Amino acid sequence: MYKTLMETAVKAREFAYAPYSNYLVGAALLGASGKIYTGCNVENATYTPTNCAERTAFFKAISEGEREFKAIAIVAGKRGEKLSPTCTPCGVCRQVMVEFCDKDFKIVLGTPDDYKVYDLESLIPLSFTNDEL
Repeated sequence: MYKTLMETAVKAREFAYAPYSNYLVGAALLGASGKIYTGCNVENATYTPTNCAERTAFFKAISEGEREFKAIAIVAGKRGEKLSPTCTPCGVCRQVMVEFCDKDFKIVLGTPDDYKVYDLESLIPLSFTNDEL
């Protein structure tokens, strides 16, 4: 399952719009329904409107009615270079994951042939949740 997610993330990376950083990111998000949602990073010259691949995949899934998730695979690297072995989600993406996922949600990082699986709680301990509101 994780290898398939990684391979799907690699394909999603091909659609990245990253003319400024040339850092292409792809994500493949597995919904509880079994459907896979893809995302890529989309940059903007002013950077603030840039959207990460992970959030693109989440927002696509959410906009299609999916609300429960099992895992996400993330791949990245500079255009024309090998994939980075460790491209972790940014803090904003981690907080989005906290909003929609359980603490044992799996995050797969690396390459299709060499990856590691983490749980959400290990990547964002002491996260802010709606329980605190």
